[in-house]
Amino acid sequence: MSTRLLEGKICLVTGANRGIGNAIAERYAEEGAVVFANARNEGSLDVWAKQCSEKYHTSVIPLYFDITDAAASKAALLKIKSDFGRIDVLVNNAGMVTYELLPMIDFEKLRAMFEVNVIAMIQLVQLASRIMTRQKSGSIINMSSVVGVQGVKGQLGYSATKGAVISITKSAAKELIEHNIRVNAIAPGMVGTERFTAVFEEKFKDKIANIGIGRLAEPNEIANVCVFLASDLSTYVTGQVIGVDGSASF
Repeated sequence: MSTRLLEGKICLVTGANRGIGNAIAERYAEEGAVVFANARNEGSLDVWAKQCSEKYHTSVIPLYFDITDAAASKAALLKIKSDFGRIDVLVNNAGMVTYELLPMIDFEKLRAMFEVNVIAMIQLVQLASRIMTRQKSGSIINMSSVVGVQGVKGQLGYSATKGAVISITKSAAKELIEHNIRVNAIAPGMVGTERFTAVFEEKFKDKIANIGIGRLAEPNEIANVCVFLASDLSTYVTGQVIGVDGSASF
């Protein structure tokens, strides 16, 4: 049952078209937030956003742009500020993943992954923090991964980007806390999204033994931690990397 923990907060969730991002956006709506839900494909969130808005008695607003397009990202943040005068929460969830052993790394894909997972994230942190600095409040939540903390065989490139997310989070937290802006990261383990479940069957089925809890996470279990970090329950929490991995060890 919703406690409307985010009533009236203005939130942007990137990569909200599926999986974890979609779960976060919907949980935020359930908790009373005004949610700007980002995706690249024009129209892809229209029906879902309308349904969410009606179901949870709030506004879920699709915002279509490619986070690697700096001008489009800037225009999106300016629209939020123009429409509502503020932004309270930024969730940097959009990301790209590859599965390659070290000898097989495709450097074109690696550069593209750094553009999405690292460069675009820094740009969005910069843009959102400018608005948040003026209002003297805000929460920024960056999506890392258990592999960014522990490393893993067969995903060196992806691990490198998610390790960078942790460094971004810790440094930004130190810079921005004087403006009452909190910056934290979430490091999920294996999550049973539609996209990952197919990969899991092919590549990682044997890894279930490495998860202490004995199962994949549900997307909502990641989203619930995002609710905590966006809410006033976490006003003294910043610079943290919160593992949501069911005691995973790879």
